[in-house]
Amino acid sequence: MKKAILLINCLFLGFVAQAQDSTSATPGKFTFSGYMDTYYFGNFNNPKSQSNLGLNGSGVGNARAFDQKAGQFGIGLIQAKAVYSASKVDAVMDLTFGTFADLGNYGNNVGLLGTPGSTALAIKQAYIVFKATDKLSFTAGQFGTHIGYEVIDAPINYNYSLSNLFNNGPFYHIGLKAQYAFSDKASLMLGLVNNVDNLVDNNKKKGLIGQFFFSPVAGWSVYLNGIISNEASKDITNTNGTVAVSADDAMYQLFDLTTTYQITSKFFLGLNAAAGSQKGDYQGVGGPVTSKSWGGVAGYANYAFTDKFGLGVRYETFDNKNGARALTDAAGNGASVNSITVTGNITAADGHVLLKPELRIDSYSANKFEKNDGSLSKSQATLGMAAIFKF
Repeated sequence: MKKAILLINCLFLGFVAQAQDSTSATPGKFTFSGYMDTYYFGNFNNPKSQSNLGLNGSGVGNARAFDQKAGQFGIGLIQAKAVYSASKVDAVMDLTFGTFADLGNYGNNVGLLGTPGSTALAIKQAYIVFKATDKLSFTAGQFGTHIGYEVIDAPINYNYSLSNLFNNGPFYHIGLKAQYAFSDKASLMLGLVNNVDNLVDNNKKKGLIGQFFFSPVAGWSVYLNGIISNEASKDITNTNGTVAVSADDAMYQLFDLTTTYQITSKFFLGLNAAAGSQKGDYQGVGGPVTSKSWGGVAGYANYAFTDKFGLGVRYETFDNKNGARALTDAAGNGASVNSITVTGNITAADGHVLLKPELRIDSYSANKFEKNDGSLSKSQATLGMAAIFKF
């Protein structure tokens, strides 16, 4: 705790010093952008639930992150993003609305006042960047996670449906971080945040985040990411009053490699690999405290045939057989999954509209998906189209 307080104070002093020095800065520039998306995906299993999520031990599963509807039209996310940028400071106010916005605020369906539908769910990002020098900057507020290859924003991802690595988080952080650029080819970020995917801190401990970026050659970027956080909310006691699970026995850690290589102006490769673990009482109150792990690898290849049409393929394997995360089979047991996704990218309306036809096949290690006749299957295939408007 003392080390965390010391680091917070050091970062805060950097904030204060920069804020005092920014009064003479020249006026900045204001920009406004955003997007909206809608989609339709048919499911070849023709599930009665009209869902792509599959089943878990207690009902609906989470085989897909956002594109959850099958055989029906859906609205994804509406974004309104305002950015003010000056020589010494940036401010980002990124608001989102819709089903995907609520899903992106995982674990926060109840607002700070304890009532559903809080306006806190509309905040995707809200942060301030103080530029202490040309190389050193400080960021405070709520910001998207540095972990992983894919992001929530549909126009940025090549594939429309999101990977299992993305689906298992984290999505965002609230806290304070510092970034130092050694050069245009290498930088380091360190910060302190509240618990993983949580608007409010559920204990007195802070998570540590970090990222090291380097670019070995032109067009090749490498990101080494990590987060370590104690996710316990309190001690769990047995009926006799003894501690069954200590608040110190819920350590979450995730380490991630993300790398991209623009081989030619038309051909692009990407890779995301992650390994995580978390300690916990997986048997209920009084059960043994164990550490369970999960991990996965996703490879990406995109090719632009013209400036208006491209094709991308993603292959992913994700292992949760230990049951550490929520991705399970229909019986509720931990499972592994292999997924392949083929996505077209069609640019129209002077670049304002993106059309993404997509075929995806998910294959689990055990039965996961329902069919129209009530039987179960290890796999499902979906085919559909997403339409995205951006400005």
